[in-house]
Amino acid sequence: MLVVCPTPIGNLEDVTLRVLRELGEADLVLCEDTRRTRILLDRHGVDARLRSFHRLNEAARTAEVMPRLESGERLAVASDAGLPGVNDPGARLVVAAIERGVPVTVLPGPSAVETALVASGLVGDRYAFVGYLPRPREALDRLWSELAPGGPTVAFESPRRLPASLASLASHDPGRPVAVCRELTKRFEEVVRGPASEVAARFSEPPKGEVTLVIGTPPSAAPDDAEALAAVGELVAAGTPRRAAADIVARLTGVARNRLYRASL
Repeated sequence: MLVVCPTPIGNLEDVTLRVLRELGEADLVLCEDTRRTRILLDRHGVDARLRSFHRLNEAARTAEVMPRLESGERLAVASDAGLPGVNDPGARLVVAAIERGVPVTVLPGPSAVETALVASGLVGDRYAFVGYLPRPREALDRLWSELAPGGPTVAFESPRRLPASLASLASHDPGRPVAVCRELTKRFEEVVRGPASEVAARFSEPPKGEVTLVIGTPPSAAPDDAEALAAVGELVAAGTPRRAAADIVARLTGVARNRLYRASL
């Protein structure tokens, strides 16, 4: 079996008991940086056999350990922080295991995406995650133009590039609500919220630490419940089942499906 183990995004106390048990019982633990994982394990008194598993050796290491998985060994995979496979090594190994019929279980745990989303105050019924922001200016401009209107967008960004990215967003849409979530769960955690223009001015220089960016829905693009409800009524009158009609309109407008369904009764 392959066990995917999320690790703390900052505070070492955020690891779950189940993750610690799986790391300790695994025949081998694949980890992004053995030194970082060793710090976590030593903190909680867990002994484990570690082997490096990072972007540079992910393909070779996957081929190396697949015979062990197929023979019945129990392997765990962990990244430096968060869930392996989400902007971290791990996805290739998971796919290989699934294709070979090896059971894969993913343990719940810390996530910078959901933590930042809730801390931002911009959470909605849905959101988009785009990974790290693109570097080319044209790609960044295109992303701002394609932001989903029905909910917030979450992205990772390096501290060094944050000022330029925020300035780009502010020039495209100065009033769009933004939250810069820095050093989440750590001692100097900071969440800066406000319009893009104000937040960009606040971060004119690169900050320290890990950054997760949450970009909200502009006020002008807020979904209109009355129009959405009317659309549900038209679909129902045309013969569409009420739940299906509510689902279709919710996906197109961003208005909560359950709210549309209840209001249309």
